[in-house]
Amino acid sequence: MTDLVELAKRRGFFFQSSEAYGGVSGFYTYGPQGASLKEHVEETWRERFAVAEGHMQIDAPTVMPEPVFEASGHLDGFDDMLVECASCNESHRADHLIEGATDIEEAESLPTDEVAALLDAHDIDCPTCGAPLAGQPVDEFNLMFETNIGPGTSQTGYLRPETAQGIFVEFPRLKEYARGQLPFGVTQVGKSYRNEISPRNALVRTREFTQAELELFVDPDDEGPDVSAVADVEVTLYPAENQPDGDYVETTVGDAVTEGIVDPWVAYYLGVATEWYETIGVDFERFRYRQHQPGERAHYASDCWDAEADVSAAGEEPDWIEIAGYAYRGDYDLTKHDEHADDTFTVFKQYDEPKTVERASVDPDMSYLGPEFGGAAADVADALATLAERDRAAFEDEEVTVTVDGEEYTVPTEKTGFEFAEETEAGRHVTPHVVEPSIGIDRTVYTVLAHAYDEDEVDEGERTVLRLDTSVAPTGVAVFPLMDKDGMGERARDIAADLRAAGYDVTYDDSGNIGRRYRRQDEIGTPFCVTVDYESVEDDPETVTLRERDSTEQVRVASDDLESILADLRAGETTFDDL
Repeated sequence: MTDLVELAKRRGFFFQSSEAYGGVSGFYTYGPQGASLKEHVEETWRERFAVAEGHMQIDAPTVMPEPVFEASGHLDGFDDMLVECASCNESHRADHLIEGATDIEEAESLPTDEVAALLDAHDIDCPTCGAPLAGQPVDEFNLMFETNIGPGTSQTGYLRPETAQGIFVEFPRLKEYARGQLPFGVTQVGKSYRNEISPRNALVRTREFTQAELELFVDPDDEGPDVSAVADVEVTLYPAENQPDGDYVETTVGDAVTEGIVDPWVAYYLGVATEWYETIGVDFERFRYRQHQPGERAHYASDCWDAEADVSAAGEEPDWIEIAGYAYRGDYDLTKHDEHADDTFTVFKQYDEPKTVERASVDPDMSYLGPEFGGAAADVADALATLAERDRAAFEDEEVTVTVDGEEYTVPTEKTGFEFAEETEAGRHVTPHVVEPSIGIDRTVYTVLAHAYDEDEVDEGERTVLRLDTSVAPTGVAVFPLMDKDGMGERARDIAADLRAAGYDVTYDDSGNIGRRYRRQDEIGTPFCVTVDYESVEDDPETVTLRERDSTEQVRVASDDLESILADLRAGETTFDDL
């Protein structure tokens, strides 16, 4: 990580923000190379997960009102474990300290009292000052950034901790765009914010980050997707039950579904994601899908598999980081918003033929409920109606009890107007379930850099090179004149302009000797370099030297063919060996 972070800062990939003012932990600025790399990763994600799958895209605000997060559960359940040093008052992620000092890999799945006991048992000290943390309480710390919306008696708002809620709250309108047909998907790429206790490891754990999320709304009664398109995709799985023994399952998406290892919807997107990771240059020798342990899952997920990448240097102990989560969220989100919001978060599913059903209903005697319960009477009536739909047996006794705002109300059954009635209905309202691929763009960018980073020897000298895939490399081609004289510089600038007009990210460089220019481009991952030399300006037809980054091999090609040759190389339709 040290070498990669140094390279990233020196060559303009990323660096800590606001360094002129001392910097702020957990915030990073992408430089010219990093911004381009990040944009390319986002573009390839949109192409695969949105465009190729036929899903919608939206762009929702990053600030949302408090009721959204009351409904979603983030105000109550979006916490990390905090321990504060009594000596220096620095705060730390208690579970991370446990993972660093023991063989426990997923300490966040443990209860806080057990984590506190582990701090004591392993004599763990404060990383900042070295004071013992034994005996210090471990508390839950909510990760959301709070803000005010408007002046004066303003409304409380929060910076969103995930882009997903921006999709969920707009579901009533989005389902109209989908004409109420399930399944349909909505994607979004944007910023999210989490007030991390102890940001660390460069882009791996930050307070502001970019997510690329797909929320797929599916009919819970459907059998699942057709996985045939990705059935043969090979995946490395790390099921929860295998993790104590460290055993991986090498299989295909199709077999994982057949054997019941992964839910079909989640498995489908593991296959889609694997194909995408391959295109952006992830090393599958250092990659796996790990299933969450039951105590580790988010409050909304019934199952989740993380895409994890090992970003350690060669020869070091594996350093696995989560770069994405593939979760089956069930109907949790839409049900919660349906309960709290003033809109409907269901989809009407029409039957092939009308059905006659026996339906329970209530018609409460408000002349009784009003005097008896005062201002709560209307809410009691609503609660009775909801109970009738969900539990008919509750009305079999002489009294019925409902709960409103945490308080119980008992009503004589004869005052509820409970009855059965036959109705003919053309369909029913269903609450869709949600399948969510959630990708951390920053961590993916870091993984791509870590897996591309290499050191070798060229011309009896050491070289640092980023072997980035052509689909994400910040610069597609660099153009050099051997020297900026005798027409070489002018011709090189013309070639650079022509390639830019053809849609290539081009760097023009005439500074320093040609070997140093090659090394600079190797360090930022530029796949190809074009050099204009004396032979170029003398040849008829004109030729240039084309150099490949990975092998450092060079070939002579006609200038007129350069654009088509680069297009074929970028598309994989030809290789440098072919040239």
